[in-house]
Amino acid sequence: MRMINFAKRNFKELIRDPLSLIFEIVLPLFLLFIFQQFNIPAENYRLENFTPSILLLGFSFITLFSATLIAKDRTSSLLIRLGTSPMKSSDYILGYILSLLPIVLIQNVLFFIAAIAMGLEFTISIIPTVLVSMIISIFFISLGILIGSLVNEKGTGGLGSIIVQLVCFTSGMYFPVEAIGGVFEIICKSLPFEACLTIIQGTLHNDFNNLTLIHTIVFLIYFIAVILLSIIVFKKRMISDNK
Repeated sequence: MRMINFAKRNFKELIRDPLSLIFEIVLPLFLLFIFQQFNIPAENYRLENFTPSILLLGFSFITLFSATLIAKDRTSSLLIRLGTSPMKSSDYILGYILSLLPIVLIQNVLFFIAAIAMGLEFTISIIPTVLVSMIISIFFISLGILIGSLVNEKGTGGLGSIIVQLVCFTSGMYFPVEAIGGVFEIICKSLPFEACLTIIQGTLHNDFNNLTLIHTIVFLIYFIAVILLSIIVFKKRMISDNK
């Protein structure tokens, strides 16, 4: 019950900053619209392929969003007061995640409505794609919590921007990583972002031929590791910040 109340508090805190929410949702939609106007003759920029890419890009903004929220709470007296409560660090993390999931759901629905308006064919696979995307978004939220636990509010902007750039250039969003190959391809496949995009695209197209066991393993390793690290680091930060 305390976790739910904490999630409600976080959600109210988030909607008090409507400009950030609008930026979080509108900017990726704007990019989707603009790139479709260019009519770039490449598979990556076809609407059915670029929509999952923009969806993933939106999650990188969620990382920045959640990191800023955590950093703000750390600099305020909120976490000091909460440090005396019987809540566990995992309860705090789940409370933050639950507060952001409604925003992610709204974001996903708006993305697909916009994509359908631009010409994306409506299929039943959109529904499982939204559900899979919600799971993937938990990884990005947890990554934001980890960043917000490690650095102050000023530092979240820099690290959050790095995550955005990594998503853009290592996920295969703009170009297939195989097209460059070599060390760059190895780095991309070692990071979770290409795996995330491949999972979303496979679900939307109902075609998992490009989804390998390596993709699944890489995603699961990062997913579990980031959640566990966010809990551990958050707990340590609460202890140190309360001293």
